[in-house]
Amino acid sequence: MAAGPGVTRLEHAFREEWGAVVATLARRFGDLQAAEDAAAEAFAAAAVTWPETGVPPNPGGWLTVTAWRKAIDAHRAAGRAAAVDPQLLSDITAAEEAEMPDLVGDDRLGLIFACCHPALALEVRIALTLRYVAGLTTKEIAAAFLVPEPTLAQRLVRAKRKIRESGIHFEVPAAARLTERLASVRTVVYLVFNEGFAATGGDELIRGELCEEAIWLARLLHTLLPADAETAGLLALLLLHHSRAAARTDSAGTPVPLAEQDRSRWDAALIAEGTSVLDEALARRSPGTYQLQAAIAALHAGAPSFDDTDWPQIALLYGSLARLDPSPVVAVNRSVAVGMADGPLAGLAVLEPVLASGALDGYSPLHAAHAALLEKAGYPERARGAWAKAAETSAVPALREELFRRHENP
Repeated sequence: MAAGPGVTRLEHAFREEWGAVVATLARRFGDLQAAEDAAAEAFAAAAVTWPETGVPPNPGGWLTVTAWRKAIDAHRAAGRAAAVDPQLLSDITAAEEAEMPDLVGDDRLGLIFACCHPALALEVRIALTLRYVAGLTTKEIAAAFLVPEPTLAQRLVRAKRKIRESGIHFEVPAAARLTERLASVRTVVYLVFNEGFAATGGDELIRGELCEEAIWLARLLHTLLPADAETAGLLALLLLHHSRAAARTDSAGTPVPLAEQDRSRWDAALIAEGTSVLDEALARRSPGTYQLQAAIAALHAGAPSFDDTDWPQIALLYGSLARLDPSPVVAVNRSVAVGMADGPLAGLAVLEPVLASGALDGYSPLHAAHAALLEKAGYPERARGAWAKAAETSAVPALREELFRRHENP
């Protein structure tokens, strides 16, 4: 096989198999650093071998077996042969014959749970998941979250040390703890998407690559846990939100409000897939916050226009969401829906406790929602002040400019 196709298949294998290879070794050796080093050596070997011999029929199996051998060699070289389970040696031959056991899915799921362990800081969980499950480089993750690469690298080193020293296992938690731990995993995936969907800093309003990484992770999680309704709800939510990506900014990168978006540019395939996944989730009759948010997104996606949106139903869904997740951010979103369904004064009544509490004083969407409701209620001067506050608290230049424009021309 020519070098070109070999390299292409290697790149594809890296994207699809990296997490599985690392997961398999991490569970068997209990050391994420050793698993990463061995996986890197295996991919380096593939880069040399595959262009000459051709891509093997089972790339993932080849990479895992090669990494397995590299890891055992490293243990032997370090004088730690006794730490290696003797069964591993015979497992290599069995794995080659069977083209790897069917435990890779469990291994990968175990890696996800380890990376998202509650004992780790949230930003560390996100970085670990993107590095070891999704296969992003340290440089890519640092750039995405606007931190220096050495800082991000140090976070990963400390996190791997904590996993090892704390005895965090690379396995699926017992049933009694699964729900709690799974919620942490979903939160990580959602936050990755949210940073792409509405960037909190930098020059770009939307970071499509982060949205796509989060969707990839959500698909993987749904594949590994197909019976979990909330995991399906999360995937549906991300697909439905991302379906609007092309219409959310104009050619100059200026934000386009939902009311003004060209709905013909929305991705019909993503909408159809998201709606289908949501229907399957709702059929399980185990409602949760991601399913409710996905149901709201589905109503927006199915509406022929902004004015024809089923705002009363959306307001009801936000009421249900507020009971399950009584957070000030949910209250902000609910105020907009109530304002559309029952009038701006009703929306302002929902928003007033949030404004009075000061809990989200630095949250730009709160002030933008306040400004829009004040405009509709006939208070242009108060609206102008709220638009200014929204602009001042936005960290994204393109959005800040749009908010200042609204402040100057309400």
